[in-house]
Formats: sequence, C-alpha cells, structure tokens
Amino acid sequence: MCTSIVEIVPAEGMAKRGDDWFALSQAVVAYDHARHAHLGDVITLDFINTGLDPGARAGIELTLETAKELRAALDRAITAAEFEEAEVRGKGAVPSLVRAA
Repeated sequence: MCTSIVEIVPAEGMAKRGDDWFALSQAVVAYDHARHAHLGDVITLDFINTGLDPGARAGIELTLETAKELRAALDRAITAAEFEEAEVRGKGAVPSLVRAA
C-alpha cells in the first residue's frame, strides 16, 4: 500500500555515486514500503540533481527508529553549528558582547 507521504525541498550540496560527486538540486523525504531494504515501510531519503541523468541520486532507506535517531543527531549538530556561527564567529552575536576593533 502506498502512503503518498512525500516532502520535497530544494537542496544545496553534493552527493556521491560510485567514484563521482554531483551537485544536488533537491531532497525528497518519503514514507513508503522499502524497495531495497528487507524491511516493511521505511523513511526514504533521496538526494537528487534533476538536471542530470536519472542515476544522479543518492538514496537511503531507514527504519522509523533510525530516522528518529538521525533527526535527533541532526538537531544536535545544527544547534552546535548555529552556536559556533553566532557566538564563536560573531555572526548574530549580541552586539554588546562583540568587541570593537
């Protein structure tokens, strides 16, 4: 049974297939039955460049539990990266805390 749960967002970055890297244009997150993993329904992540041949994709099939753990890890990494950008590098830091040159 198809769930029709699909989210598509623009993506900027790179993905690898074989020995070659390609630029991304979008990412697709879906919930449906696994195509390759020996699992039931899975969260599928597809990183795609729509301007290249259909093979220009990197696909992942994850259990719901793994997807939740990945989301939590992403949240922690994003929070740390935002802190790094704001506090350490002065981007968005409170003006009174940034020393004038």
